[in-house]
Amino acid sequence: MKFQYVRLLTCLDSLKTEKGQGLVEYALILVLIAIVVIAIMTALGKETCKAFCTVNNALKQK
Repeated sequence: MKFQYVRLLTCLDSLKTEKGQGLVEYALILVLIAIVVIAIMTALGKETCKAFCTVNNALKQK
């Protein structure tokens, strides 16, 4: 009986591993970074395009 109890506790301990937890945390961090980058690019995209177009037009004239 003791052997089966110890075996059950060992099986339950192996189910409590935290290997997948780190992966989920990294995935959440990457998702948050992607959201921030998308928001910044959306906000600054038109201004960046204007700046590049201005430089391009200035180079074409010379």
